[in-house]
Amino acid sequence: MVHCFSVLWAAPLHYCPVLLFLQSTIMGGKRKKSESEGGGNDDKKDKQKNEMLPSMIKNKEKRSAVHAKLKHEKKLEKCKKAKARNAAEKRALELGEEPPPKKIPRTIENTRELDETVCRPDDEELFAGNDADEFSSILKYGHTPKVLITTCRYNSTRGPAFISELLSVIPNAHYYKRGTYDLKKIGEYANNKDLTSIIVVHTNRREPDALLIIGLPDGPTAHFKLSRLVLRKDIKNHGNPTSHEPELVLNNFTTRLGHRVGRLIQSLFPQNPDFHGRRVVTFHNQRDFIFFRHHRYIFETKATKQTDSKSKKTKDVTDENISQEKVIARLQECGPRFTLKLISLQHGTFDSKGGEYEWVHKPEMDTSRRRFFL
Repeated sequence: MVHCFSVLWAAPLHYCPVLLFLQSTIMGGKRKKSESEGGGNDDKKDKQKNEMLPSMIKNKEKRSAVHAKLKHEKKLEKCKKAKARNAAEKRALELGEEPPPKKIPRTIENTRELDETVCRPDDEELFAGNDADEFSSILKYGHTPKVLITTCRYNSTRGPAFISELLSVIPNAHYYKRGTYDLKKIGEYANNKDLTSIIVVHTNRREPDALLIIGLPDGPTAHFKLSRLVLRKDIKNHGNPTSHEPELVLNNFTTRLGHRVGRLIQSLFPQNPDFHGRRVVTFHNQRDFIFFRHHRYIFETKATKQTDSKSKKTKDVTDENISQEKVIARLQECGPRFTLKLISLQHGTFDSKGGEYEWVHKPEMDTSRRRFFL
């Protein structure tokens, strides 16, 4: 057998039909395989060309052109869907049917993680706790709050400007120079003077960066990080606040912790606002960031022109301009503008050594973008 195979391999190709058959099958298989691989590569290249992202293009002009084209296509598709939706609603109204329900967009707020501490309107335990907490003497019995505002020991130049604007926002607020006194001694002094709250403005690198709100006499103490401070003079077309007691708006404090923080903020302001002053102070909570805004209502009368056509069928149409006065309401910002972020909530008055904390924010708690605590 060995001798036979050696003869076969040594013979020329045109004399050996077996070798010709083997060679043709091998070469044909290779050719088919290469053709199939080439076809697959072409499909992959076509897919890559179709899925080419603007960020994958190195040329700046081509990248911007592709991005503009994709953006224009998305806009056209969005307009097309909106027209189809409006046409369906119009058709349903003409036929006397109910229009199709509007789709609710998915946001981080409405897809937040489930929280067992979210307050409910029929929670009797929550209402019972409100009647017995530290703020019931002010919020329930209508005592006038008195606030002491002070600074840290080493104050900056922008701190007093911020404090002067806080004094114009919070009624019955008084500024006391800190000096070298400890917060415990300041708390004792405030208790003797029948003050209800203490606000400490902390500064760092000549910028206010934190607020400490202490409820008296039994606490609690809330520590906030302060950021994005804009004073009144830096706000375009700002207004000057009056001495009327403002209306307080607390928005989106939904959990037990948020409800407690909201009541702490509410205890700083009187509970009988003067609506003639048209002042509004807003604390809006969104994704655990508390946005502060200070506005006043402005009612303006503007003259609007209305055309009244007497004869529409004739060519000479006579139009008469009828002027009417219309009252328009708008908001004017008075300032300041800043953002708060809760760092800790402590039982009782401020005690840095032996204090018991209700809640402390830690980096390990930020496990998801859809997890909120207020």
